[in-house]
Amino acid sequence: MKTVSSITLVLVAAALLFHAGPAAAQKSAECLACHADASMQDAAGHSISVDESKFHSSIHGSLECANCHTSIKSYPHPDKVTPVKCDTCHADEAAGLAGSVHSASADHPCTSCHGDAHAIFPKTDARSAVYPLNVPHTCGNCHSNEGMAQKHGLASVYPSYIDSIHGFALSKEGLLVAANCQSCHGSHKILSKRNPQSATYKTNVPQTCGTCHAGITTNYANGVHGKAVAAGKLDAPVCSDCHTAHAILQPTESAFRTQSTPICGSCHKEKFSTYRDTFHSQLGALGGYVETARCWDCHGAHDVLPASDPRSPIAPANLVKTCGRCHVGANESFVQYQPHANAHNRKLNPALYFIRLFMNLLLGSVLTFFMIHTILWLIRSRYDQVKRKSAEGEKNA
Repeated sequence: MKTVSSITLVLVAAALLFHAGPAAAQKSAECLACHADASMQDAAGHSISVDESKFHSSIHGSLECANCHTSIKSYPHPDKVTPVKCDTCHADEAAGLAGSVHSASADHPCTSCHGDAHAIFPKTDARSAVYPLNVPHTCGNCHSNEGMAQKHGLASVYPSYIDSIHGFALSKEGLLVAANCQSCHGSHKILSKRNPQSATYKTNVPQTCGTCHAGITTNYANGVHGKAVAAGKLDAPVCSDCHTAHAILQPTESAFRTQSTPICGSCHKEKFSTYRDTFHSQLGALGGYVETARCWDCHGAHDVLPASDPRSPIAPANLVKTCGRCHVGANESFVQYQPHANAHNRKLNPALYFIRLFMNLLLGSVLTFFMIHTILWLIRSRYDQVKRKSAEGEKNA
């Protein structure tokens, strides 16, 4: 195996072989006369070989080595050469990277994402590390690494993504239009979600998701949540608050349906507590009844509107139709049912409040009566037992 000293001798020999002056160092063929050797390493044991066929078929295959390795002017070249500066040609990408979360070039050189420097392919080439099908794995090299995650305070998101509806569509179905990491976060100018310019900043999330889900985003923007976010109310939910950012499930899956109500309840705590008292909630709590009504079955999923809006599914004029989707034959009397009646609020629901109070008093009275009755019965039984034994003792005496 060659060392740095032997490389120098080979390079000198190559220069003599080609009868060339200093300018010949710019010719790739002359460099590859040595570097095409797969066993070539530097003094530190790092491979410095170049796969000639991959290099010529790469996006940089038409360039000469000296176009990138500008510090090499002649043979023999120094053992240590100046690192390649990609920003010489890729200034816009370098500028974006410089202001991104990946700006520490020591941790994130260009090759960490684009792969072997001498075998970089266009993003439309299936061999490329940034080809859509390969992007999750490329990002996952760091974002599924616990050591890297702890160092930078990151979550290991790759496993969550790959099991999501987006990850499944991409990795299992091969759908190039499915969202990958780059679709949401960008490629070079990736910013923290706390940065208002970031595609994943809270107020920008609907627009980011809308690049694919345009119709849903329009509905969301017209709903109470979308309008609240547009008005600057950051406590209102955006797509990632309900669907999560990476572990996104198919909305028809039972896992999503069962967790959807608690998600709504994390903001609408009072409504959630009253829903839990209803038949719908208690039926769903049994576990086997996935199809029982959840929040969005009645209120809508994205274009959530107040009951005062005539377009809302819970507007008084629409209740028969809304309830009728599950309850065939629903009529005006049927929809008088109050799904969020609060039995603890005397002002809002006085009848229900007093009925609940009466039932609780009745239950307490019955339980108290039978508890006293049981205690007295036990005392009586013990008294009879002692009396009986005493009588038997006197008889035997």
